[in-house]
Amino acid sequence: MALTQSVKLIGIGDNGQEGLHPQYVRWIEESEMLVGGERALSFFPNYQGEKIVIKGRLKTIVERLQAESRSAVVLASGDPLFYGIGGYLSKKLAIEVYPHVSSIQLAFAKMGESWQDAYIASVHGRSMKGLAQRIDGKEKVALLTDEENSPNRIAQYLLSFGMTEYRAFVAENLQGEAEKTGWYELEEMVDGDFSPLNVTILKKVSNGPSWTLGIDDEEFSQRKPDKGLITKKEVRVLSLHALNLRKNSVVWDIGTCTGSMAVEAAKLAPEGQIFAIEKNEQDLENCLENQRKFRTDITAVHGKAPHGLEDFPDPDAVFIGGTGGEMKELLQVCCGRLREGGRIVLNAATIENLYKANEAFIQEGFQTSIMHAQVSRSKPILGMNRFVPLNPVYIITAKRKEEKEND
Repeated sequence: MALTQSVKLIGIGDNGQEGLHPQYVRWIEESEMLVGGERALSFFPNYQGEKIVIKGRLKTIVERLQAESRSAVVLASGDPLFYGIGGYLSKKLAIEVYPHVSSIQLAFAKMGESWQDAYIASVHGRSMKGLAQRIDGKEKVALLTDEENSPNRIAQYLLSFGMTEYRAFVAENLQGEAEKTGWYELEEMVDGDFSPLNVTILKKVSNGPSWTLGIDDEEFSQRKPDKGLITKKEVRVLSLHALNLRKNSVVWDIGTCTGSMAVEAAKLAPEGQIFAIEKNEQDLENCLENQRKFRTDITAVHGKAPHGLEDFPDPDAVFIGGTGGEMKELLQVCCGRLREGGRIVLNAATIENLYKANEAFIQEGFQTSIMHAQVSRSKPILGMNRFVPLNPVYIITAKRKEEKEND
């Protein structure tokens, strides 16, 4: 039986009925079905209709509501369309949304500061992976947390990336009897005791380090004494441009070595995901050190590609700095996994590898464009300057033949 009327989706706060408009309370009392989490339903102990507790998948609740003709109200915390169930329900049902003040609004009100300029993210039921590059440099950051990704864990995470320019404001049990708010230094927050129901706001109180595109080679930790196993700054910038990254790109960096390409890719795609693989353990250690220094939370693993790539999600962009001698098999995997509209950029130092790569791309149905980068840097000598050439590099950009150039 199909619904004859829309479902009312009402936002509710920690103060229950007290914070609801009287009209909303009447709608709830007059409804025949009341749907919500156990906490929300507990605010209506005398409800006369049928109560349905949301547990597990929302799909089951949607199917139940789609088959009902009785009037129904769904309760959700705060603003249901702000990281809530409203977005999902609105795609499946005819609903009328009546939001409550969101926890973010309440937290900033307690803090006494405006929030239109804040960066807002949720780590509620989500991994914190990649959070470092998303929030680095932001003046205000509001985080929706959960029991696992608590203020304590957030503080530990930020300190691991040296993000000590932030102080934290934690708002707990907003509008509830156990409401508590306060400011914390990150070191203090690590050992604090917090309610699972909280909003954590980070405010930048001093200047942190910053880097522009094309980080100097010397700033990266590199294998010693044989330095040089790094994609040089000039070639790195050209290769990053060729990758055509978006803010949410999924990127593979194969043969990452120091991680210079992965680090800069993470800054260009802060809302995306960066995956790096390196066969040399010492180089991988440098890569991990560099990602902490440059505040980029990437996934870097030890392995020799193409083995290990099966654990990565399909990429929008692939950078190949080294093939380890298995070029044909590697390019088959990369070409087969590349998402529509994606690009593969390969750096070759020899004519032989240039030829092999170009032929392999053609066999996979890809078209290539090749740039020969020959860069020299000035070097002082006897009060004068001369140019010292870097090793020439062939930058090969590959994409599927049927995809037209957008540049």
